[in-house]
This record gives sequence, C-alpha cells and structure tokens, in this order.
Amino acid sequence: MKYPLLFRSIAAVFALPLFSHAADFSIQETPGKHIDILQDGKIVGRYMTEHDISTPDKRLETYKPYLHIFDAEGQAPITKGAGGDFTHHRGILIGWMKIGVNGKTYDRWHMKGGDQVHEKLVAQNPPKGSITSLVKWMGEGSDVIIEEERTMTFLPPVAPAYAVVDVTSKLKAVAGDTTFDGDPEHAGLQFRPANEVDRTKGVYVFPKEDAQPHKDLDYPWFGETFSLNNQDYSVVYLNHPANPKDARISAYRDYGRFGAFFKTSVKKDEVLTLKARFLIVKGKMPATAIIQQTWNDYAGRNDPLPKITVLPSEKPAPKKEPSPTK
Repeated sequence: MKYPLLFRSIAAVFALPLFSHAADFSIQETPGKHIDILQDGKIVGRYMTEHDISTPDKRLETYKPYLHIFDAEGQAPITKGAGGDFTHHRGILIGWMKIGVNGKTYDRWHMKGGDQVHEKLVAQNPPKGSITSLVKWMGEGSDVIIEEERTMTFLPPVAPAYAVVDVTSKLKAVAGDTTFDGDPEHAGLQFRPANEVDRTKGVYVFPKEDAQPHKDLDYPWFGETFSLNNQDYSVVYLNHPANPKDARISAYRDYGRFGAFFKTSVKKDEVLTLKARFLIVKGKMPATAIIQQTWNDYAGRNDPLPKITVLPSEKPAPKKEPSPTK
C-alpha cells in the first residue's frame, strides 16, 4: 500500500530555504553510567557507557554502548534501552551478527559470548556538542577483535528538526583480517525508537518511485515517522556516499528499528569508516526538498529532487513452527 496523496505536496516543494537554529551545547558526564549532551540547557542525547558484568542481568543491561535521543523538551528518551522486545536493540547502535576473524565468527549484534566496552573518551568538544568514545569489541575472554572510535556530534538543528547528530564509526581490525557480515535485520548502524511506539501507525519514506526497500540498494537517505505517547516523531537517516556500496536497508518493521547494512572486509590493522547523519523531528516528516538539500550539503553533492514512495510499516514474519515428529 502506498500513500502518494499524503506526500504529494511535500514532493512538489522544489526549493525551500534552509536555516539552522543557533544552539549552545555542553557535556555532562556521570562516570561509569552515561554522558549527556545538552543543547540549550536540555538533554538532547545520552551516550550510555556503563559496563557491569557482576551479574548476568547487569551484563544484559550493559553489554554495549549506544546513544539515546531525547524528546524536544529534554525530558525522556524517544529511543529504546535494555529490555522490551529485542533487548539488544538500543538507541542508535552499531553491530554485525557475523564478524569473521581468524577462522572464528562472532555475533556482536545480539552480543552472544562477548561485549562492546566503552573504555574512555578520547576526545570531547563541549561547545560543538561532540564526543569520541573508544569502544573495544571483545572476542573471547579478554581478547579484543576490533577497536572502535565512535564520534557523535550534535549540530545546530535545521528546521523543522530539533536535533541533528552525525555519527562516525572508525573500526580498526586489530586481531586479523576481518569480515563484517550479517543481514539487513541484524547488522550495521541502526536507529531503534522506544519500545512503546504505536505499531499501527509507523510509515517509511524512500527517495525513489516505486521503491522496494527489501531489494533496493544504496538509498542516499530514508526516513521513518512513528507515534510515541500520542506524539509523532520523524527520523531521517542520511547515508554518506563514502560508505561501502551495495548497502541494503531494513526500514520496514512496525517496531521501528531501521538502518543500513553492508558486507565488507578489511585487512589486519586497517580501518573501516562508517558515517551517517540523523535528522530528528517532532512531528511529521520534513518536506522532501529539505531532506534532499540537507543530504546534498552533507554529501557535497547537488543531486536533484527525487520522487518518493511512502509505505506503511510491516509486522515481522511469524516464526515457523517445527514440523510435528512422525
């Protein structure tokens, strides 16, 4: 099902002036717990840094760092934390289900048998709303397979967005030649809204006529509108053109997790760099012209305004029951 009338007026907007809201950023750290990025005195993002393996339950809560996005009032996250459906889905997260190193395979999406550990901040620029976290991706025991520098930079928001964040992940293959693999549902850089979203109201927008998100590759951007506590929020994922090609997306689930996945390999001590920008809006999806111009500015391009497709969210396919034993 498609909604051409819903976005016809949006797609028809060919030129809109973009302007940024002036923003005053600061950073507040609660050691061993989280780091808050404040915009005009309100929390806009919270990077969760705790790692506690004292009990199985605490490990489950803290086995990966991730970035919460807060509502426009700075009161509460609009993204998901531990627990709920698919506990490993959390905020803006990074992971791959199949990481191959030295003949072994590691699942650092579901976090089976190893953790992602925030070691320390290696850089911060409070006036710019920017932090860089050193994250060690563990293999078996104390072995480290990947060292990541994850930079999250909040920018003066472009109307109608109330928040804009750049995420840059530099993943160094420290244990050997490394393959990053999985599938669109279980790998890459992704966004997960709060567990309480209304699963009957989610819609996704794609920059292509007759888009087929289960099959298409390398969308420059794509977005989602979801309803949380009777309030609409829209999030646009801007995919940087320097990222590896043949990227597939998972922008279709009714619980709202969406992002980009690709398979790639790097040699020992080489670095895989992944970049994306997120526009966060309280309300409906921004005009296509605004999204496209913002992506052009981010990518250093001058691509034309695309036609779009808007699709409702989908329920996950039911799990197949095993055949009865004869």
